[in-house]
Amino acid sequence: MALTDRTFKSTIVHECNDSAAAGHLSEYRTLERVKTCSWWLNWKKDVVEYCHNFDRCHKANRATALTPGGDRGYNAFLVLVDRYSKAPMVLPCHKDDTAIDTAIMILNKVISNTGLFQNIISYRDPKFTSALWTNLNNLFGKKLSFSTSYHPQTDGLAERMIQALEHMNRRFCAYGLEFKESDGFTHDSCKVIPALELAYKTSIHYSTGKTPAMLEKGWNKRLPYDTLKKYLVDIQ
Repeated sequence: MALTDRTFKSTIVHECNDSAAAGHLSEYRTLERVKTCSWWLNWKKDVVEYCHNFDRCHKANRATALTPGGDRGYNAFLVLVDRYSKAPMVLPCHKDDTAIDTAIMILNKVISNTGLFQNIISYRDPKFTSALWTNLNNLFGKKLSFSTSYHPQTDGLAERMIQALEHMNRRFCAYGLEFKESDGFTHDSCKVIPALELAYKTSIHYSTGKTPAMLEKGWNKRLPYDTLKKYLVDIQ
């Protein structure tokens, strides 16, 4: 495929890098997105220069505070990662949520979509994890068999996922007068977390060479830049 107009080149790079569904994840992942839908002379050089010179990224690197979380005042996120596909699930919550609160949230938002998992590596206190499973048992009305581990330092999968989410979140959510909605920023993380989760699921993962969505579902989800393919010219 080739793009015939420079305007469309800018548009395709914008959609593959700047939108919430792209996530500003990294230069590598932007290149991988562009590669799947278009080609033009010196396209890699153009994409790299675009990513390096994007002003919004430089602004966002200075913003580190977690922004307010919607009408319910969420002040934390529960992050779960599938160890096989690397697919994340991010659930707004409160820091003082109890084990029963968390159990209900996992049942309603996770298990209802994915089914019951066999093992969890928890970064929470072991007593909290034990209480969580006790409450899940009560909700299901039967004895469940879970395998649990507590590895706050030896396993970095969740930690890397959290860092990636913080990185993406800063590109769209920030405090300060210089961060304006007209520039694409919001002051509410909950507004963009679903799109950022989608961005991560549809980006090539370094360790697998595939997207989490592909490993999880067997197909990649349709994204905004897919609608631009009608402007491409087939040169094969």
